[in-house]
This record gives sequence, C-alpha cells and structure tokens, in this order.
Amino acid sequence: MTAMQTTAPTGSAPTRPGAPTLSAPASATVPTHELDSFRIANPREVLLVLDGLRQGRVPVVISNPHGAVISTMLWGVDEPAQRLNFSARDDSHQLDTLVEGNEALAVAYLDAVQVQFELSDLLLVRAATASALQSRMPGCVYRFQRRDTYRVLPPRHDTPQVLLRHPNLPDMQLSLRVVDISLGGCALWLPADVPALPPGATLTEVRVELDAQTHFTAQLTLRHVVSMGSAEVSEHGVRVGCAWRPSNATAARSLQRWIDQSQKRMRLLSQR
Repeated sequence: MTAMQTTAPTGSAPTRPGAPTLSAPASATVPTHELDSFRIANPREVLLVLDGLRQGRVPVVISNPHGAVISTMLWGVDEPAQRLNFSARDDSHQLDTLVEGNEALAVAYLDAVQVQFELSDLLLVRAATASALQSRMPGCVYRFQRRDTYRVLPPRHDTPQVLLRHPNLPDMQLSLRVVDISLGGCALWLPADVPALPPGATLTEVRVELDAQTHFTAQLTLRHVVSMGSAEVSEHGVRVGCAWRPSNATAARSLQRWIDQSQKRMRLLSQR
C-alpha cells in the first residue's frame, strides 16, 4: 500500500461557519481543546484507518448541520484521486440534503473505537446499476479511545428513559429508551419510525428517569447517530450518542449514586 501524496493539515479541528463539528463521544466528553491528542494526521495512518472501514464493511453514519443523516458503508478508497466512495441510494431525500450542504461528518466504530472525520466536496455519482456518494479524502481522522467516565448498562428489569421534545418538531414529545449511561452522557435508542434527531442540537429541561427513585432534569446535546443494523438505516432504529449535564448538584449526586449502585451490581453478577 503506498502512502497518500498530499500532506494532512496539522491545525486544530476546523470551525468553519456551518461546517459539521467534531466532538468526542458522549461517554468520553473530551474537551474541545484536547481533540488534538486524538488526531491522526499521518497520511499512511489515515489511509490504514479508512481501509479498515472499507475491508470490514463497517457501518458509517454521515450527518450534516442541516439535520440530514444516512447510514452507509465505505466501499472505495481512491488514493490517486484522493476520493472516497460510499454506497448510496439516490432516491433518498436525506442524501440530497447532504450533497447540497457539501460538508458532513462521518462517524463509525472500528474495533470498539469511535472514528470521526470530516467530508467535503460531496458528489452523488449515478451509474446504471448503482450510485455512490463521493467525497474528498480527509486530511486527518480522530480516534476516541479514552473513557473518562465509567459506562454502565441498565439492568434488564429496569427501563431508564429520557423524555424530550423533538428539536425539529417541538409539538412531538418523545420518550426514548436509555441504552447505556455514564456521568458524561448516555446512548438513546431512536425507533425507525421517529424522525431523525439532528447531531449537534442542544436541548434544555430534558427529563431523565432512571428508575422509580432516580429522576432529574438535564441539558442534553446530541453527538452522533449510529445504525445498529445493515448498511442502510436499520429497520428497527438507531443509537443516538448524547452528552448531558444535570441541572443541579442534587441531580448530579443522584446520577452518581445510580451509577455506583449499578457498578456494584455488575461486579456481583460477574462473580457468580
């Protein structure tokens, strides 16, 4: 495998107006100024990460600030042309919105590590038998491996949920199941029949109900969307990674106590 011919930029994460914003996974909550420690800018290493996504047929979620979200796979890495090729359904309205925006953020999980990179110069290429979403090859990628806060899975007999209003449809009240939880955030399950949630949106006064005794309000920021099914959006739903901040000290203590109790329960179960 030959190295890419261009030199990757070495500055901080781009902050162009309207461009997608790179962010740490909700369960890690890495401050923006520390993102450089997760950056891969060496051309050969960038190529290895991208090729790992391609060979592993790893689901990739692409989104932009306008709320467009698709789940796809990277099937082609054209090193000489510096282009990426993703599978695409050209009848998708979400895809049209992505191409019109011309810039997007790609998120995937490779060996349980979250990978993020920006896409630009988007183009929909149509052929007789298939279509492809093309983009310029990214100059760098981010790999988030560190977990600053311990993540726990809700017990099977409990059904933690988050109550919120859809950011694009304020009249729509949602009750979403919590998939996993940490002090810094959570993952929510969004059913396939619910309109997509836009990554980057911040919601206030969200009600979190972990069990009958533990409930509080929090500020919730939507970070990323990951399909749990096939190359296209799962017929069952998607996983939405979120960062949260409890509304007050009492809420934060309630969350900490619930996580501590869950950790103890998990340790006891593992010893049986």
